[in-house]
Amino acid sequence: MSLARLGFLTIGLFDPAHPRGGHETTLQLIELGERLGFDSAWVRQRHLQFGISSPAAVLAAATQRTSRIALGTAVIPLGAENPLRLAEDLATVDVLSGGRLNPGFSTGTPMHFDDYKEALYPGTWSDEDLSYARLLRFRGFVRGDQVSDFSGREGIEEYSERVEPHAAGLADRLWYGAGSTRSARWAGASGFHLLTSSVVQSEGGVTSFAEVQRAQIDAYREELGGAGRVSQGLVVIPTDSATPRQVERYRAYVAGRAGRVGVPQGPRGMLFAADLVGTSAEIASRLQEDVAFQAVDEVAFALPFSFEHDDYVQLLTDIAGALAPLLGWRAAA
Repeated sequence: MSLARLGFLTIGLFDPAHPRGGHETTLQLIELGERLGFDSAWVRQRHLQFGISSPAAVLAAATQRTSRIALGTAVIPLGAENPLRLAEDLATVDVLSGGRLNPGFSTGTPMHFDDYKEALYPGTWSDEDLSYARLLRFRGFVRGDQVSDFSGREGIEEYSERVEPHAAGLADRLWYGAGSTRSARWAGASGFHLLTSSVVQSEGGVTSFAEVQRAQIDAYREELGGAGRVSQGLVVIPTDSATPRQVERYRAYVAGRAGRVGVPQGPRGMLFAADLVGTSAEIASRLQEDVAFQAVDEVAFALPFSFEHDDYVQLLTDIAGALAPLLGWRAAA
């Protein structure tokens, strides 16, 4: 299967003493991605860390510095959000972008929720519904479902019964970040696109990441009669134009994370994909042998967390210029 859509994913790290710099370089990477022909740029969300805490704000800025590239979130943990307010924010971003927003979400209990739940929902956190239903509520809000019993004129002001601005089509561009067969099936049955990353939940004693991920993709598509959009987010580190010093650092980074591959981690038995480092030809060969990659035609390759800006420029340039064409991709005009 040829690669039809090429994307990348960044966490947007910043120096806590100088946060503007990291946010600016994130925007510069998105601009570079558009110039290189990438079809999409995605940002992670991290609460109480030195990464992007407000994807809506960052992507709103990106809408004014790009004109074509799709802008996504991978993912927003919905348990830490008010769905109605988030619907207003993301609808605004979509309107500013001209309909380019592709929000991705997770449900359930957010990471380290117990450490800040009282600050987020003082005295009421136990009453919050963190289930799939929270995402369905959000979709209803952006779809235009009624949220207020009052509409019309009051004095000189006009009120709407639905979330405004209304972003036509946004409800059809929502993604769900699934890591288990159960959540993949739910995403398919509920009509969401599927984001699958470099972390999945092991199931049935299988410890091959690619086999588990492929089974989850197949389960998702089974719910949709074989259809459905799936984006895969592996870490790829092409070295074609890297300096010897960069190559040395890249290989050390991968070696430092290799011990977790194939070994279920934590109480849920999470499996991590191997980071792929090497020439574009070497990475393309490994991807083409990957049974999960064989089932997708779009990707959001994840940039490693802790690299420097120049490293990311080199990686994006090699991904678009060397790796992706070997996978059948052609740059957007």
